[in-house]
Amino acid sequence: MAQSGDPMALRQGDLGLLESDVAQRLLASRIPARFAYIAGDGTPRVLATWFHWTGEVLAMPTFLAAPHVRHAAGRLRALRANPDVAVTIDTETFPPEVLTLRGRVTISEVEGIPPEYASAARRYLGDEAARAYLGEIDQPGTRMARVDLHPTWVGVLDFQMRLPSALGGIS
Repeated sequence: MAQSGDPMALRQGDLGLLESDVAQRLLASRIPARFAYIAGDGTPRVLATWFHWTGEVLAMPTFLAAPHVRHAAGRLRALRANPDVAVTIDTETFPPEVLTLRGRVTISEVEGIPPEYASAARRYLGDEAARAYLGEIDQPGTRMARVDLHPTWVGVLDFQMRLPSALGGIS
């Protein structure tokens, strides 16, 4: 793996970029992932979603059924048909920091709340609010689907040491 102190050592696409300071900071942030996939009608879709980084997989669980859910997430059928996706996690500050992941997702159904969703809830909401929220939704009949991205390509931009190629940076 790359040394986090040497961001120029790896080319865009190298999985070692996951060990960079920028990637680690973004993977631990409260910034939602922007998740891109191809819908069943062949058109692209992007949605914001909570995530949990396991160290190997970007887990993005979604509801199949729960007291507050009217219907299962529509993206699941499309992802089963075409599991190739892209994800970005990026800041709104200047200079921006951007982590981009590409790969294939796997989907597995879970009774109740998967640990990755509970971890994401604690990170995004804080412990007390997450405890209350999870208590409300973790009821009999709650089912979720784990949507797990297994990265095969990683890109990192920090607009200081790692610029986009259009700005004379890395490709």
